[in-house]
Amino acid sequence: MLHKTRGIVFKATDYGENSVVVQIFTEKFGLQSYMVNGAKKPRAKIGRNMLQPLHLLDLVVYHKNTGSIQRIVELKNSPVLQTVPYDVIKSCIAIFLNEVLYKAIKQQTADENLFDFVFSAIEWLDHQTKNIANFHLLFLVQLTRYLGFYPDRFLAGSADYFDMKNGIFSKFRPDSLLYLSPPHTQNFSLLLQCNFENIEQLKLSNDERRYLIQKLLEYYALHIEGFGNVRSAYVLEEVLS
Repeated sequence: MLHKTRGIVFKATDYGENSVVVQIFTEKFGLQSYMVNGAKKPRAKIGRNMLQPLHLLDLVVYHKNTGSIQRIVELKNSPVLQTVPYDVIKSCIAIFLNEVLYKAIKQQTADENLFDFVFSAIEWLDHQTKNIANFHLLFLVQLTRYLGFYPDRFLAGSADYFDMKNGIFSKFRPDSLLYLSPPHTQNFSLLLQCNFENIEQLKLSNDERRYLIQKLLEYYALHIEGFGNVRSAYVLEEVLS
């Protein structure tokens, strides 16, 4: 049966001489794998360049509830990203976020709220002309809302510590070593108060930004089984420093 759905490219893997298998996070079916025959041919209807990480798609697909590789009937980039593929900083942010999303999202069922958040955030990044240095931090914090481990903000304004294991702010140092302490706790609390429209109000040094991204990735690893290391974080740190 044919279905129309929006999608976000997560990963494309070469298959054979001319084809690719692409993993796409779809609005209707969650994360799905699709075979695209002939994608590497010069005049391919669906070319390899259309399947870059975090490219936004309109799709017509065949779908079977078997968990097997699906088929694409029609695909177009919509909206076409204007700056992310060509701006060095934005493209590094996109590669980093793509790696996080690929590690964090596994479900093969629809999650329209999660999909809308990711889709809209990519569009925002593409349109933004300034104030993107903290975008990846805010994205990771906001993403936890949809993954089920958004921090409990009770005591956020008065606590000295953030307990990463339990996801809570505390006036007392946690027993484990997995926590934030001043001044990082206060900066993390400010980050939780931000949205994409007022992100320019968050002022962080390069050192503080590096520290918070490291701790956020540790927070993800604590709450997502098998999350592991995010290699692209090191490249992003260098680009933003």
